[in-house]
Formats: sequence, structure tokens, C-alpha cells
Amino acid sequence: MSPVRKALFGATAMFYTAIVAAVLTTSSLVRLDWQMMFFRPYKQWPELHPFLDWFVVLGQRGPTAVLIAAWLGWRSWRQRTLRPLLVMGTALLLLNVTVGAAKLGMGREGPHYANVVGSNEMFLTGDIFPSGHTANAVVTWGILAYLATTPRARRILSVTAAIFALGVGTTTAYLGTHWVSDVLLGWAAGLLILLGLPWFEPLIARAEVRILTTRDRLRARMAAAREPRLPDPVRYPAPEPAVAAPPPGDRRPAVEPAVAGRVRPGARPTPGERRPHRAASVNRAHPGGRPSGDHPSRPVGSH
Repeated sequence: MSPVRKALFGATAMFYTAIVAAVLTTSSLVRLDWQMMFFRPYKQWPELHPFLDWFVVLGQRGPTAVLIAAWLGWRSWRQRTLRPLLVMGTALLLLNVTVGAAKLGMGREGPHYANVVGSNEMFLTGDIFPSGHTANAVVTWGILAYLATTPRARRILSVTAAIFALGVGTTTAYLGTHWVSDVLLGWAAGLLILLGLPWFEPLIARAEVRILTTRDRLRARMAAAREPRLPDPVRYPAPEPAVAAPPPGDRRPAVEPAVAGRVRPGARPTPGERRPHRAASVNRAHPGGRPSGDHPSRPVGSH
């Protein structure tokens, strides 16, 4: 929110308050309302009536919202961002809340349903103060200028939005559906929303991040659901080790697999294996009657 925008917002808010106070106090502005109602412009220039009946549709919320939303939706798709649509949604929400609350709170009757000449027709059963057509024209067409990306486009769209907003407001006064003060307050109400939009930009940015994050999560879940599930692998028992066959002509026995606790015949024990204890050998008698290992002794006394 720049200082210039803040100054414009403050001046517009003061203008809005002044219009409401002038109507509540039945000032000269209310007398101007009645003079315009008795003048009946639609009877003074009836040739304009067919065209203005069509032109005032540009201020109705339904047709203009669809038209502007289509354009901003295309921009969102091209720029890969939801900001244009979120800005428009925020502006329309503020418009419905603020203008709707003012209409219902002040309950002013329109020119075609006025009861007492010269009265302000406030706090009755009406809902025309401020003019919804006028405020909607300011907001919906002003959104295009607010979202412009270049100074030249912003100038062109600002002039276009001003033409539509002024044209729709004066058309409602021409058709006799609104007082002049209704139109003035509608212009102020719509301009306040446009000037105050920068205060809602942080909220719009957080909403965009949350929406895009939720979209990515849903896409990931849908992609995971579409993938086919593979069956669980079948577990087979481990094969027994094969016995190595000797080459042709080799007389050595086939190598058997080692089994825990079993020693192959003729295999040399490892250092960790315990060898069986063997008793000491006993000298066997020589076949000639001499002990083994003894040499034949000479007879005693013979030298």
C-alpha cells in the first residue's frame, strides 16, 4: 500500500461518509434526488432506452463476473498462477459483504417505491443504497486495471473501467431505478474495495500456496492409485549345495559338501579341532627274544 493509495483510500472513505450523512440528514442531496426523479430522464430521451437497457447489463454481477472470470482464468493458465482469479474472488467477496451489509442496514426505498415526497426513504424495506450495479461495475472492470502488468495496459484499462463504471451509474439514474445519491455511494463503495485490495495480498498469496500444495498431493495420490500393484514374490526354499564331480580319469573321490560336526575321511584336522588322546606305545619283543631297540651285549667278563 503506497502513500498515494493510502491518501486516496482515506479521501474516498471521507466521501463515502459524507454521502451517508447527507442522506441521513435529508440535506440538499436528497432534494436533488427528488428533482431527478420528477424529471424522469427515460421520458425525456426515450430513444436511448433500448440501448441503455442493454448497456446496464454490464453492471450486473452475474454476466460481468462470468466474462471477467473467463479472461482472468485464461491469464492464470498462461502465467501458471492463481493470483488473478483469487484477487477477483476476494474483491467480489468484499463487495458482497460491504455493499450487501450497507443495503440491508439502511433499507432505503427506490424512486419507484417512494412513500413521502422529500423524505430520504431510509430504514424501510428497500435495498438500493448504495447502488449495487454501480459498485459492481467499478470493481469488476477495475480488477482488469489492477492486475495489468505494464503501465500502458494499466492506463488503457483504467480508462475503460472508468467509462463502464460511470456509464452504468448514470444509466441507473436515467432508468429511474436508483437515486443520484445511490449512484454516488456506489462509486465510492467500489473504489474503496479496489484501493484496499493490497492489504489482502498476503492472504491471497498464502491461499494460492495452500491450494497448489493440496492439488499436488491429490495428483500424487491419484497417480499412485492408477499404478498396478505387483503380486508378492513367491519364496522358494534354498537349493542344496551340489556335489562337485571329478574330471574324467581322476580316481579321487567326489568332493562332498562340508557338514557341521562331520569330518571327511582322510581329511587333516584343522588347528581348532581336538585330536583324540592316544596311549603311549609299548615296546614290543624282538622276534629274537631281545627287547626292541637293545643292542646285543657281550658276555660278562669276556674282553
